[in-house]
Amino acid sequence: MKRILLAALSLALAGGLLPAAPAGKMIQIKGSDTMVNLVQILAEDYMGKTPGAAIAVLGGGSGTGITGLINRTCDIASHSREWKPKEIEQAWKKGVTPKLFVVAVDGLSIVVNEKNPIDQLTMAQVGALYRGEIKSWKALGGSPKPVSLYGRQSNSGTYVFMQEFVLGNKNYSADMKEMNGNAQIVEGILQDEGAVGYVGVGYLYDENHRIRKGLKVLKISREPNGDGFLPTDRAAVESGAYPVSRPLYLATDGRPKGDAARFLSWIVGPEGQAIVEREGFFTIGGGKYKASNDRNFQ
Repeated sequence: MKRILLAALSLALAGGLLPAAPAGKMIQIKGSDTMVNLVQILAEDYMGKTPGAAIAVLGGGSGTGITGLINRTCDIASHSREWKPKEIEQAWKKGVTPKLFVVAVDGLSIVVNEKNPIDQLTMAQVGALYRGEIKSWKALGGSPKPVSLYGRQSNSGTYVFMQEFVLGNKNYSADMKEMNGNAQIVEGILQDEGAVGYVGVGYLYDENHRIRKGLKVLKISREPNGDGFLPTDRAAVESGAYPVSRPLYLATDGRPKGDAARFLSWIVGPEGQAIVEREGFFTIGGGKYKASNDRNFQ
């Protein structure tokens, strides 16, 4: 679990600049490991520009962040999936009214070791791999090496997203290696020629913003013999042609106020979105996500 403490900034709402906030209590953010590096970088940059701001960012998984917001042990939850109905019900029972803000878009990436000759899979094939129905790469036209599955733990929003949208709400293979975070999945794949894993698009890149050496990103198609698309293709992600994309959220209890409102407004503004893009994720644009965010600020 990664952690960072930060100190802060003045910021832009859609209507103009807000004055710098006076020093207040530290904003506690908890949740998604897919988002933790991005949110840490956003917080560092924001605090460097905003005197008096203080932000602490923790990972632990989307479920951990959502539970933290419900139990009021954090101010903002980060999560890479939508809330489950039972979580919304628990929140309401405790007097918590979740307000969700889309801060980035992720092309969830299916990755293998660069020595794997496979270049493209269908959604159905990825689901079959993770359900344990395909045991050897030979069945997909590759080498006879056994398939080695890398995934996340059940408190991860990415685990839930994959299960719902790729595995058809069926169980993962009992042979899947459950890793603590995206970085661990990447490291496992680099060392395992039979490996396949799923990671947020921002974890594909090295410090020079190139695809990490030793990693191959697969094209994914919806149908057999259909066109495959990469999660790094902005147009494909934005149009939905790349089929495994999703919004990334920050959530508050009710309409955000004070320092939290300033920070969120900055993230979805030009400066914050430029950082989102720099870190390999995709911006929210000016469409439905922006309209939803605007409503939740009101």
